[in-house]
Amino acid sequence: MNKQLQVVDVLSPGRDLSAYIQTVNSIPLLTVEEEKHLAERLHEHSDLEAARQLVLSHLRFVVHIAKSYNGYGLQQADLIQEGNVGLMKAVKRFDPTMGVRLVSFAVHWIKAEIHEFVLRNWRIVKVATTKAQRKLFFNLRSAKKRLNWLNGAEVDAIAEDLNVKPEVVREMEGRLSSNDAAFDGDPSADDDDHAAWAPAHFLDDASQDPALQLEEEDWESDSSSRLQHAMSELDERSRDILQQRWLAENKATLHELADVYGVSAERIRQLEKNAMKKVRKAMEADMVVA
Repeated sequence: MNKQLQVVDVLSPGRDLSAYIQTVNSIPLLTVEEEKHLAERLHEHSDLEAARQLVLSHLRFVVHIAKSYNGYGLQQADLIQEGNVGLMKAVKRFDPTMGVRLVSFAVHWIKAEIHEFVLRNWRIVKVATTKAQRKLFFNLRSAKKRLNWLNGAEVDAIAEDLNVKPEVVREMEGRLSSNDAAFDGDPSADDDDHAAWAPAHFLDDASQDPALQLEEEDWESDSSSRLQHAMSELDERSRDILQQRWLAENKATLHELADVYGVSAERIRQLEKNAMKKVRKAMEADMVVA
């Protein structure tokens, strides 16, 4: 049904806002009897023409509600468009047997759509994520009595009035008072040090530099080659001890190797130490030659 209801887009506020407002204000309001009859046709017979008339006759109310959200720096045409979506949702769900006017029922849906649009677009970084924060977002500005920071008494008063905790009021005030920072920094700034604080610079990952990756791979390959050459120059027992103690997945203890070779654990430690010295010396020699 939503798709068919979008016939009202011929009056899109995005084309000419002044003409749109003038047009919707010229659409006659429905009487109680007319509204009930149309709603019954829609509710009982899915009459799309009835839905269209219900939507068109209430577009002026969307404009009126959308005007109260002009303080957020968003285009009024966009706010009206979102409110129209809420109106169409309300018309679809309106039950004429409940005994209330459509405009009273639709206010919730219109404001809900506009609220979501404001929260999605007012800041790149979301300023209101919880229910309490959303409530504060739309009420804190009108609740503040002066332009500077709230004092303790004002914070407590607003918290009590809006039924939230004082710390939530302070957090939301800080968010509303902050400014968005350009992701790439200010291109007109001459101060290189200041520009370096742009968020984009904190995403640099030197480890992904192809030159550094190739250098690291070459270093690992060279180290592995020199280690294998150094290990090959050890006697079989020393080589096995180093492999079991350092290179095996399940490393052996000194006592386990002592049992294998029938010597003391201290002797295994000495053999390991001597083997490590020989390996280190052989690897250093290969590095000098290279």
